[in-house]
Order: sequence, then C-alpha cells, then structure tokens
Amino acid sequence: MHGLKKKRRIQIVAIAFVALAGATALIGYGLRDGINFFRSPSEVIASPPPPSEVFRIGGLVEAGTLVRGQGEVISFSVTDGGASVPVTYTGVLPDLFAENQGMVGTGKYINNVFQVSEILAKHDESYMPKEVIDALKEQGVYQETTE
Repeated sequence: MHGLKKKRRIQIVAIAFVALAGATALIGYGLRDGINFFRSPSEVIASPPPPSEVFRIGGLVEAGTLVRGQGEVISFSVTDGGASVPVTYTGVLPDLFAENQGMVGTGKYINNVFQVSEILAKHDESYMPKEVIDALKEQGVYQETTE
C-alpha cells in the first residue's frame, strides 16, 4: 500500500514539473518578439547592435533634419545631445511628430541607419517617455518644463 502511494506521488510531481516546464516554454515563445530593449543614440553610436536585433531608440528629432522623400519615405536624425543617429521611416507619421520633439522608434540599425518600423511621438505638450528623459539627462541636455 505504501509503495503505491509513493509511486503516485512521484507521478504527480513529475507531471507537475513537465507542465511547469511546458508553461514556461510557451510564455518564453510568446514573448520572444515583444521584448525590445531601449537604447539612446549615444549608446547606438558607441556600440552598434547587430543588424538582426530589433530595439527601441529615443531622443529628440534633430532640427533641420526632417526630409520627406518620394511617397511615404521620411528621413531625419534623432539625438540625445551627445550623438545623432540617422533614421528612415516608411509610412504616415503621427500628428504630433515634429522637429525638436521627443520620439521613440522601434526598428533595426542597418548600414549605420536606423530603419524604423514603428514611431511613437509625444501625446501632449509636456509628455516625454521616461527612457528618453533619462537619456537626455545623462547627456546633460534635458530641461524641466514648469507649467
């Protein structure tokens, strides 16, 4: 009788372990594309990521660099005050996207140009993503707005 209870307990523990390992694997598989690391322009210039890596870059749209090309192609530079990274984007820009304004873009750094697949712009007069504020403070160019 005791041998049967012990065997049953071992089976339950083994099944629970397999279920936990399977759930962990499914969660990891589901999140593999949803995790994007943030980098400032200075970090990208200092150590360029491989072309296959998808990440986010944030900073201010550099004044005088916004160029609208043929069709929906737009190019500009994003800066954190310490370095600038050229950016290309194909698509429609958000309404609040402008020079000297904060932005965060998701994409890949290929041939020294950040090719953006998604752009997020500030949504009101005072908002700027925390990552962008931190990067600008690190470069010493962030100025608090008092309203």
